[in-house]
Amino acid sequence: MRALRILLIIVVILGGLFVIVDRVAVHFAEGEAADKLKATENLSSTPSVDIKGFPFLTQVAGGSLDDVEVGIKEYEAATGKPGQTIRIDDLKADMKGVEFSGDYSSATASTATGTASISYAELLKTAKSEPTEVAPGVMARVVGLSDGGNGKIKVAVEGTVSSLGIKQTVSVLSSVAVVNNKVEVHADSLPQLGAAAVAEDRIRRITDFQQVIDQLPGGIKLDKVEAAPKGVQVSVKGSDVKLAG
Repeated sequence: MRALRILLIIVVILGGLFVIVDRVAVHFAEGEAADKLKATENLSSTPSVDIKGFPFLTQVAGGSLDDVEVGIKEYEAATGKPGQTIRIDDLKADMKGVEFSGDYSSATASTATGTASISYAELLKTAKSEPTEVAPGVMARVVGLSDGGNGKIKVAVEGTVSSLGIKQTVSVLSSVAVVNNKVEVHADSLPQLGAAAVAEDRIRRITDFQQVIDQLPGGIKLDKVEAAPKGVQVSVKGSDVKLAG
């Protein structure tokens, strides 16, 4: 009986030590993965990496991690224009089935899903904010973007008729969607800029615009987008997503 008690104590102690070693190992691995991701994606700050599942060491022995969550506070995505980027905030991605090489130099997730946000100030940079002639003597430009409620974006358009000294700002509700890996803003109805007759195609050159968002981490792509109080909320997804290497 005494021997059994001693054996149970030893098992408990060894189990406790295994848990401690496992947690130390996963914490170290998360730090190494975060540093690797920061260097690979040229990030300004260290991302967060959370390796899910227990025990970690048995997953490592099998060469695959079940679930890894990655968080990037700010990410400068490509816009398709040389030297121009757009800031993506609070990018969070859930990576499933992460396979890694024997020397841990590369890691690839079979699937990934996540969320991010783009502020209205960032999105406004892509709109037609320079005055553009939409009718003889009538200039127009987008001066603001905000939440229009019910998943819509409110686009503020300023119209100016210099000869008459008239300046007017009107707002239109616009739909936002992902089209061919671009965030597309499309006015549901067109604004009336004073008494001037403005052709639809000319005014839509101002109200409607697209923003390419490319080269996201690991090759993930835009999936869905919708308007929110402080900006647009973006859903992303991907397969064979590279975390490193």
